[in-house]
Amino acid sequence: MGLFSFKKEERIIKRAEFIDLNRHGARYYTESFVVILKQNRRDITRLGITVSKRVGNSVKRNRIKRLIREFFRLNKQQLPKGYDIMIIALEESDKVNLLRVQEELGELLLGNDGLFS
Repeated sequence: MGLFSFKKEERIIKRAEFIDLNRHGARYYTESFVVILKQNRRDITRLGITVSKRVGNSVKRNRIKRLIREFFRLNKQQLPKGYDIMIIALEESDKVNLLRVQEELGELLLGNDGLFS
């Protein structure tokens, strides 16, 4: 697997992990997303994505998930290690494209005034 892959160990899959992150993580808001962060005491940063049915039909929901995964895949080298990140898509997110995802999440997570700078 290459530098820009999205490995299985980088995913948050278990329901209990989502619940723990939702309860104990710090919340940050953008126009289209809620980002929840929590340290995970591991050597990797993991990503979990939640897109409810309120956002749209399955085509729209899956497209949003693909865009978020692509953002994470391309930018994970710039994120600090040892965090769980959950991204929740809001109802307004059904109209985003990769550039918009990069702007919103990049500004929050990677920007000069971002969470990790």
